[in-house]
Amino acid sequence: MQQPRSLAMTDGDPVAAFPHQLANDVRAVLAVMPEARSHPSPFSVYVDDEAVAIPYRIYQDELPVDVVRSLSGVQQAILHCLYSRHSDGLVRQRHLEQIASSDEPWVVPFVVQLVGEYVLEILESIQHGLSDLPSKRSAQRLAYGDFIARNPGFFARTERRVVSYWSCYYRWKFPVFGTYPGCHLLELLRAAASDRTGRPWPRHTPAGDWSMS
Repeated sequence: MQQPRSLAMTDGDPVAAFPHQLANDVRAVLAVMPEARSHPSPFSVYVDDEAVAIPYRIYQDELPVDVVRSLSGVQQAILHCLYSRHSDGLVRQRHLEQIASSDEPWVVPFVVQLVGEYVLEILESIQHGLSDLPSKRSAQRLAYGDFIARNPGFFARTERRVVSYWSCYYRWKFPVFGTYPGCHLLELLRAAASDRTGRPWPRHTPAGDWSMS
């Protein structure tokens, strides 16, 4: 696998959240979105060999349905990616559900970031959208495996966040870590990375039968 260039730092410009070939489509989406009220710091990852910087949160109001429908298919997917970073968890979930089944490499980091967040319903939506991930020959498994292989530090932080949120908010409902939806997603993602690299992927979480009782 070719090693990517070092991660670029930006001031939160959403154009930088996507590969350069999508720049014109991203600008078309931004042209119909309300003006940003703030520019939060991004998190940086690689998509293929290109560094992108994705907003941690956005705060714009959602668009009317007819405006969304006026965009091309690629532009709609870009819009849903951006709104999956919204400050409102219900908004994040609505837009995630429009992209979770995609195997586009530039969609993957938006979905993986949500694996490491705290809304249980979002984890369940991701499980539903990634229904092809268990299949070794699926485009989803290839896309997610490649992303994790290129971003091991980001995925390790995601693993630790999953454990932290389970322990903090959901241990009463899922006493054993292996029964928590976030654990199941991590297992699938590690398996995809192992397939991509041809070696066991390191674990940064407890075993699935672990509990804190």
